[in-house]
Amino acid sequence: MAKHLLDELARPGPHQVLRGDLALVGLPGLVFTPSAGLGLPAVAFGHGWLQPPLRYRGLLRHLASWGIVVAVPGTHLGPFGSHRLLAADLRTALDVCVGVRLGEGAISVDPERLGVAGHSTGGGSAVLAAAADSRVRAVATLAVAQTRPLASEAAARCSMPSLHVLAGQDLVAPAGAHGDLIARAWGGSARVRTIEKASHLGFVEGRHWSDLLVAGRGEHATQRVARALLTAFFLGELGGDGKYLGFLDENVKGVEVGFEKVAA
Repeated sequence: MAKHLLDELARPGPHQVLRGDLALVGLPGLVFTPSAGLGLPAVAFGHGWLQPPLRYRGLLRHLASWGIVVAVPGTHLGPFGSHRLLAADLRTALDVCVGVRLGEGAISVDPERLGVAGHSTGGGSAVLAAAADSRVRAVATLAVAQTRPLASEAAARCSMPSLHVLAGQDLVAPAGAHGDLIARAWGGSARVRTIEKASHLGFVEGRHWSDLLVAGRGEHATQRVARALLTAFFLGELGGDGKYLGFLDENVKGVEVGFEKVAA
């Protein structure tokens, strides 16, 4: 069952995908949407330290192919980018998704079906955004890293469900010092899943000069599993499909089932 669902969710979904530019509405960045659909879920995605949005193109397109609108701000890309301001931009990206008819008016987003996600410090910024925005219904992080202000402190104010996908070979944000700490502080339900052979940059695509500064590199196997996990999580929490939430609790080869907390 687990392998069948992994294979299904790791493949592109049934929707054709459109790509747009958030700069057209005043916020640098990208947006990926299904070609049509009304009342869709939407997720704002935070990039990691020094990582341009295009390094997540495959993941963003994948979520959109499964019927989820995804917006990624291209702000605070420098070495001294603000985690707090990136969190604010993630909230603005959700405003854009809700308030602007996308795809020449053929696409709309349900304001009751919003989530945030992110990689590395972008995952930490997603936690900061969720703690400050009552509209957010679900949060997912990839190799999440601590931020300033502390994502682990903000996590205690988050009552929505969360999924934290950690990298077993992470030399930048070791799980016990970052992701596990954030998950244990979470105010609502939290799942931790560790891709055992993944590095910190295993979730990004292509080559970039920052590869010289950050440990790890893009890994196809890591990206495949991460796409399946995030797709299952957001289809379940924002789309209401319990079958896919069940996949998160299945034993998947190379993925360790870690800390889990069920909200009262």
